[in-house]
Amino acid sequence: MSVASPAIRNGSSNFTATDYGLYAVTVLAWGVSWIAMKSQVATVAPEVSVFWRFMLAAAIMMAWAKISGQTMRFQLRDHLRFAGLGAFLFSTNFTLFYYGAMQIPSGLLAVIFSTASIFNLFLGLILFGQRPNLLALIAGITGFAGIALMFLPKFAGAEFNTQAAIGLAMCIAGTLSFCFGNMLSADTQRRGIAVVPATAWGMFYGMVFLGLFSAIRGESFAVEWSVSYFSGLVYLAVVASVIAFASYLTLLGRIGSARAGYATVMFPVVALTLSTIFEGYQWTPVAALGLGCVLAGNLMMLRAR
Repeated sequence: MSVASPAIRNGSSNFTATDYGLYAVTVLAWGVSWIAMKSQVATVAPEVSVFWRFMLAAAIMMAWAKISGQTMRFQLRDHLRFAGLGAFLFSTNFTLFYYGAMQIPSGLLAVIFSTASIFNLFLGLILFGQRPNLLALIAGITGFAGIALMFLPKFAGAEFNTQAAIGLAMCIAGTLSFCFGNMLSADTQRRGIAVVPATAWGMFYGMVFLGLFSAIRGESFAVEWSVSYFSGLVYLAVVASVIAFASYLTLLGRIGSARAGYATVMFPVVALTLSTIFEGYQWTPVAALGLGCVLAGNLMMLRAR
């Protein structure tokens, strides 16, 4: 995995085997994480579970940076950027989604988060002047429409009451937090700061913010002593955080936020496939049509110039 900060390359002719590999790792790691997250919210406060997740992930990332000989010393202005990553990517994003998961169906979570691909397009335009072309815009809309079709029964069956509305607002805010973190990470890489140390410090600051938030709320830092909880915690910290975020943020620096963000449209497909195998998800013609839209949108996005 590259830890440098290459210039963003647009166009399918420059989409390399490394880019495809990073994309596949991101989609698979985050796709499986939806099942692992279920074991984290039943008996432990969401912010506490996320605190322990990023304490472990930050320690691993810092060890990775040291072993690979990367500097962890930066100026104050860089640490302000890392604190921003911690706030957007490694604390607020997750906490809002964990709380939202208590109010609305899990399938709807994936649908909401998949809008990151579209938010990234417009945030890239607003913040960096990266004008999305027509194909990229069509790809994002097609993919989101496909996800909506795949989870249409959950939309129809959900009771949209006040609690559901609050959960929906939390998840939308969490997605926007993730997207702002994308923009900040891409800009950090443009300034020559490598992915691994930036991510390590971001996770550290995210852990600090979560610890302070938990303490202010008077939450206990005790966890559930069960195999399911700890296996989920290890997977989320090592695979879904260290490996997936390093892959995703490297990919973001290589191909841009719009195409990298489309991974968030693909990983619900992985989650749904696992649900078919382990939870007996029933496929319908509408869901199959949705899957076709997602795959078609994915191909368009990867070829967008």
